[in-house]
Amino acid sequence: MEFTQFGKKMTSDAGILSLMDDLGKATAPGSKPLIMMGVGNPGQVPEFQEIMRREFLAIGNDQERFQQLISGYAPPQGERSFIEGLADLLRKEQGWDIGPENICLTNGSQTAFFMLFNLFAGLLADGRKKKICLPLAPEYIGYADLGIFSDMFVATKPEIELQDGIFFKYHIDFNKLEIGEDIGAVCISRPTNPTGNVVTDAELLRLADLTAERNIPLIVDSAYGLPFPGMVYVEAKPIWNENLILCFSLSKLGLPSLRTGIVLAKKEIVEALTAMNAIISLTPTSFAAVLARNLVIKRDITVLSRDLIQPFYRKKMEKAVDAVRDQFAGIPCRIHKPEGAMFLWLWFKGLPITSLELYHLLKENGVLVVSGHYFFPGLSEDWRHKDECIRVTYSQSDDEMQRGLIIIAAVVRRIYAEYDGKRE
Repeated sequence: MEFTQFGKKMTSDAGILSLMDDLGKATAPGSKPLIMMGVGNPGQVPEFQEIMRREFLAIGNDQERFQQLISGYAPPQGERSFIEGLADLLRKEQGWDIGPENICLTNGSQTAFFMLFNLFAGLLADGRKKKICLPLAPEYIGYADLGIFSDMFVATKPEIELQDGIFFKYHIDFNKLEIGEDIGAVCISRPTNPTGNVVTDAELLRLADLTAERNIPLIVDSAYGLPFPGMVYVEAKPIWNENLILCFSLSKLGLPSLRTGIVLAKKEIVEALTAMNAIISLTPTSFAAVLARNLVIKRDITVLSRDLIQPFYRKKMEKAVDAVRDQFAGIPCRIHKPEGAMFLWLWFKGLPITSLELYHLLKENGVLVVSGHYFFPGLSEDWRHKDECIRVTYSQSDDEMQRGLIIIAAVVRRIYAEYDGKRE
């Protein structure tokens, strides 16, 4: 049996494959118990789960709605009433000039980005090759292997601002950012996975202007962002115009297993994605759209995001930061300022081993994290900083988060001590 180049690429060693493989093995029956601080699985928000449970039961008791839930294909653009409700919500709450023709559903955000990246990057009819520009490294691990061809991304090394105490923050280095003729689209996540960085409104507007000047789209990954699920802890404003493509998700709201991505774009792009949906999967799943339809139509989705989801994760973030302050005292560790999402990005300056080696040591000690080197697709230059960082999530229980950070601190402290001992 022989695989094609595409087949080999899609089955090769990839960061996202390693991450999800770890999840599968760790949750398999009879597996060794591990503290899961790697996968970005959303936390258990009891109030939200109860709302969804009641809605699910209501659908089950309504024959017409139940049949719609399980018995028929939605259009390839996605479940119509959910799309209409969301367009109405965004038009009224955000003031955006949009309609149902501007929204397409996909089988999860990962599928949306596979389609978008390969829509705008790759070989053109005249033989030219386009790429995706990531203006702020590090970026999401799941982007790295989505291209049908290799070498899809170019990235720019960030400016690093050292802040008071244990914090630092990445900024887009506009002096080094190059958006050449070979760039088909620019993409940024806000908040950024893995760092929790929220690019400022000024940075986002500047990117929007640069892409508009070049007549290429700016893709903004808002899986954790505004207006829902709203996991943003600093002042920030969502923007949209026809040059922007906004990508949302119902996963981080609390429905990860139902795999529903949402793309907001101009009509021509939505039509292209709709066609790709039809070819790749006939139609996107409508289960989450039917289940969450009333949240959108009644505009509860933004209220819940603001009053329930955001405070839930903000409180967990503050507890995680306090735990790092306590446990990592004396270790050369900085935290990227956690401005959103559900992660802490830890930088161990001068780490004597690589972050991948640290990952294996932590796994042996019962904690799963993600090695930072996976999060720099498109940044080809040698930079030691890439091997000094790890991503940990704080979405699990507070007790597990505390125990995990205690183990990480102990292992890292031992590594530095052994290195210092060898130097002496």
